Amino acid sequence: MKRPIRSLVPAAVVVASFAVVLSGCSAPGGPETTAAPTVTVTASPTTGSSATDSPTSASSPTATPGPDGASGGGGDLGDGAPGDAASRCTVGELTAEIADGGGGAAGSYGVAIILTNGGQRSCTLQGWPGVSFVGDGNGTQIGASAALDRSTPHEAHALAPGAEVQTIVQIAQTGNYDASECRPQATDGFRVYPPGSLESIFVPASGSSFEACANARVQQMRVSALATF
Repeated sequence: MKRPIRSLVPAAVVVASFAVVLSGCSAPGGPETTAAPTVTVTASPTTGSSATDSPTSASSPTATPGPDGASGGGGDLGDGAPGDAASRCTVGELTAEIADGGGGAAGSYGVAIILTNGGQRSCTLQGWPGVSFVGDGNGTQIGASAALDRSTPHEAHALAPGAEVQTIVQIAQTGNYDASECRPQATDGFRVYPPGSLESIFVPASGSSFEACANARVQQMRVSALATF
């Protein structure tokens, strides 16, 4: 797979305050929430970038689970297997950045979220990450979590220090929907849960390309399983 041109903003993981609410699996309109820690990312915008610095902390953010099969907190390892938790890459070992994910269907676009093993040991990642838009300067989730693209392979990836995997997030533009239904809202970026993790990474991104439908009944995003490139 051709490596995407990294035209957006890199982000380095730093441990921040423990205040995120994880989404469970529920049907639309019936979210459940449980408390869990979060980890945020800070970044300095590069020249020509429209991204903003991340919030320094999350202030009791909310999480709205999407429909069955959506990527709430922890994502999905695939096949219903927990895998070897001891060998799994942790949030503290990962760095994250976004890049051009290629074109999508009419009215949609792709964003690549790249996870790099910044730790000192080899570790593994497998499955679909949990991805959602966040905003309001405090990590509040905006709209529905991304649905999982189950058509994509989800083999385990062994990452040596410095190795990378990516997921492609297909995002429908808010202009595709009736404004009263979508309720378009600016975002600060993405909250990303590596598969199997109860901690998240904040990846900053802003601008009209990252506008979200605040209505959680609108399924605006779809995320692929992690893959090498």
